[in-house]
Amino acid sequence: MAAEISDRVREIAEARGFPESEVFERALELGLEDLWEDLVLAQYLDGELDREEAIDRVGRTKVERAEREREVVEEDVDWGLNA
Repeated sequence: MAAEISDRVREIAEARGFPESEVFERALELGLEDLWEDLVLAQYLDGELDREEAIDRVGRTKVERAEREREVVEEDVDWGLNA
């Protein structure tokens, strides 16, 4: 796995003209952003964070998408329990 990651980093760096260290930095930033959004949305959906605070932290679009996804899952569960 480490060799595969190293190969990918090298390929991205060469293709974009960045040093490998910048590729790692950007990957870390993107990964942290995804983890942050996941945390905020989970806290919101679990009732630990109010809607407006979640919107302030990750944006209305992401909160509304999370709400729609939750509704779809709940509908599927209801359907499965009543089928």
